[in-house]
Amino acid sequence: MKFLDCCRKVIGLESTPGHGNREVSEFLGSVARDLGFHVEFQQENLNGLEQTNVLVRPSDSVPVDELLMQTHLDTVEPGNFGKWTKTQSNPFNATIYGDELFGLGVADTKLDFVCKLYAAKQYLDQPLNRPFVLVGTFGAQSGMAGAVKLMRRKLVNCKMALVGEPTDLELVHAGQGLAVVEISIPFSQEELDYRTEHDLMESSSTQSKMFSGKAAHSSRPQLGENAIVKMLDYLTQLPSGLALMDLDGGVNFNSVPDTAVLEIDLVAGFRDPIVPKISAVLKRAKQVESEFKAFSDDPLETPTMNIGMIRTFEDQIRVTGSCRMPHSVSDETYKAWMQKLGEACEVVGGVFRVRDYKPAFHVKKTSDFLKGAQSILQELSDEQTVPQVMSTASEASVFSRMGVECLVFGPGVSYGNSHAPNEKVLLSQLDKATEFYSKCIERFCK
Repeated sequence: MKFLDCCRKVIGLESTPGHGNREVSEFLGSVARDLGFHVEFQQENLNGLEQTNVLVRPSDSVPVDELLMQTHLDTVEPGNFGKWTKTQSNPFNATIYGDELFGLGVADTKLDFVCKLYAAKQYLDQPLNRPFVLVGTFGAQSGMAGAVKLMRRKLVNCKMALVGEPTDLELVHAGQGLAVVEISIPFSQEELDYRTEHDLMESSSTQSKMFSGKAAHSSRPQLGENAIVKMLDYLTQLPSGLALMDLDGGVNFNSVPDTAVLEIDLVAGFRDPIVPKISAVLKRAKQVESEFKAFSDDPLETPTMNIGMIRTFEDQIRVTGSCRMPHSVSDETYKAWMQKLGEACEVVGGVFRVRDYKPAFHVKKTSDFLKGAQSILQELSDEQTVPQVMSTASEASVFSRMGVECLVFGPGVSYGNSHAPNEKVLLSQLDKATEFYSKCIERFCK
């Protein structure tokens, strides 16, 4: 199969959190087998969905030391299809305009795996001192679950890893950690009774208001406009005793939400309403966020917070978000911030929990792995390269905890592109990434 045909097919196979990545993993596995690779699948169940890690090696043996080349094959949810104007309102329709390829996952990061696969095929019949393994994982939007399962099952043996993320072809040697947090705030018994009765009243009525924002990756929330925050700020200005019927917004913790909806009944007048509780927690969150901003003047070294999703359940409001911590933030500082959020929730009878935490990763600039990759990139770009720090979290945080040196690299731009409609990548960058991976195998494996 031709490279571009493979790219189109991969984008056309949905691998969102609500769908799972099994189809795209199996397709890429079949392409790899046709090319002559040995393919292995790791089947797992995540939140009731079948998910799959695909492992591609030049032979069926698992060596004591191999170069890991990893890419996550799942994407975020596409959001409003109508905003995908470059793909005829279908985010799974890979569409080309000149040198630009549009579609969900073209940059983040499904096509990075295709680049690695086609780069590796020329080394199938060549002797290697250090073999390589290509791994397509699941669960990047669920705490890097695929990478965690991969390492727990000890399916790879590696000391070095190239992790795929859209870096605009820049080499990244350090990245932020990620804490996924969940806040639950309960309705009072009076509110629960009213909500039940309200649905049965013939004359009941509510008022609804929709809030619009701008989608962005949660690592750089300042590039977007958070519709949920706009909604909560509006809610805190309303009478506190109103009946809150529905709060809904966002699609995942990892994206700045571009839509949110509020539904209320103004006539209730509760004695112990939920709205002031939400306001108190929001106020504390903004206080903690202000401490983030004072931590560093460098945006890549500044912690960030994102309220990514809010849902209304029968007995509670549940908020899911993320906090990103650069390598320079100590565990003590991180824990202090989480404690402040937890205390605010406890005061109003809510529950705060950290659903997942992945620490920051860092490779020293004196590393031979980093120096070697830098020289390759410099050769391809004909200019001096400088190792970068990224504000997004990646599977590098998982692998580095196991003593693996990790570098992050990939085609496409992250900020303002991935996790947003009309995600795109340059075809010329796909070609250059493929060449980079080929030269990495030449340098580190032969």
